[in-house]
Amino acid sequence: MSRWLAALLVVLQLVLLAPQAAAAATTAAGTHQQLFEQALAASREGRFAEALPLWDQVLEQAPGDAAAWSNRGNVRLALGDPEAAIADQSQAMALDPDNPDPHLNRGTAEEALGQWKAAEADYRWILERDAEAGQGPDASALYNLGNVQGSQGDWTAAQASFSAAAEARPGFAMARSSAALAAFQLGDLEAAERQLRALIRRHPLFADARAALTALLWRRGAVGEAESHWASASGLDPRYRQPEWLLQIRRWPPEPVHALEDFLALASR
Repeated sequence: MSRWLAALLVVLQLVLLAPQAAAAATTAAGTHQQLFEQALAASREGRFAEALPLWDQVLEQAPGDAAAWSNRGNVRLALGDPEAAIADQSQAMALDPDNPDPHLNRGTAEEALGQWKAAEADYRWILERDAEAGQGPDASALYNLGNVQGSQGDWTAAQASFSAAAEARPGFAMARSSAALAAFQLGDLEAAERQLRALIRRHPLFADARAALTALLWRRGAVGEAESHWASASGLDPRYRQPEWLLQIRRWPPEPVHALEDFLALASR
């Protein structure tokens, strides 16, 4: 079982990463392992209030367990305490300085606080490490870097990062959708439409691409087809009706959000 959890984006999704080496053994190794597995299970299942005291107990027994520090940091972020999350991720880095996961997780917490430069530095540390090791770039670091660049209004750089993330992980549908949305923001509607249609052909139930294509088709005057795609998108995920969620959590660019708002305003008449 993987011992590391990574928080991707400010959406607070927890996903498993590759297994890492066990931290320093304790005199109560069996109890420690049992507590670790309980805390990990609660974290994976989204029972964060239950997971936090379990991680506290794990760290009381094994303060040198870098994975436990990082995992507790992710839980703290999920519970709305990004400052404490940053402190935990920094401790994990001190214990395991070559591991990229705490950098990714700390960057997520820094994004939650709008600390764009700090988050960018963490993501670039991962990408530079990969380059020095002769490895392909980390798709999650590229994607999160794109979010940081977009949040600062640099949609050209964001599009490049999203596209690179999609290349690094071919099945990364959200990266491809974000690249298309960045193209929409930059006025390249033809490229954006082409990418979104390709995504929908491959992933017919992908709400993000359906909602994005709705906004784009509305902007291009194809009202009937926009309504068709919106019927699918809204049924798949009602959050796409919420402009604040789109801007602050999903992190769409402003132009697609405004287009979708205009479409919804007309549709509600």
